[in-house]
Amino acid sequence: EIPRPAYLAPGVLKDMRTGLPRHPFMYAAEVKTPEQIAAMRKACALAREALLVAKSIVAPGATTDDIDSAVHEFIVSRGAYPSPLGYMDFPKSVSTSVNDVIAHGIPDDRVLQDGDILNVDVTVFVDGHHGDTSCMFVVGTPDAAGLKLCQTAQLATLEGIE
Repeated sequence: EIPRPAYLAPGVLKDMRTGLPRHPFMYAAEVKTPEQIAAMRKACALAREALLVAKSIVAPGATTDDIDSAVHEFIVSRGAYPSPLGYMDFPKSVSTSVNDVIAHGIPDDRVLQDGDILNVDVTVFVDGHHGDTSCMFVVGTPDAAGLKLCQTAQLATLEGIE
């Protein structure tokens, strides 16, 4: 059986202020050990690979359920757990936000259309650590405004990293 995050265990207490599952470092920073950092890098590398699986599905006519299924199968085939699945009752393995959905959209049978803008957010849990990443995809051929939005967001992200 694939190890699951602690927040999926029965009886996990919720924080009264936020409603989120409690954990020891909820209100304080944890200084990671070199071993923890290495494990986090491994988890993040797997999340990146899973995002490439999502990318391979993105096309007009595909559904966000198609993306979720493919990414789910990939993650569990690698002995990892898709972190969103079951978190705060989230029913899917990735989140997919189409067009004006800001974040954490739930995959469904919506058919992607030419020109849609899609964000796919992937988080994996492996060896006791989460790896989280997301990417914005343009489905088919974008209109000028959609392309400009994606380019500007990518530039802003890169500037923020600098």
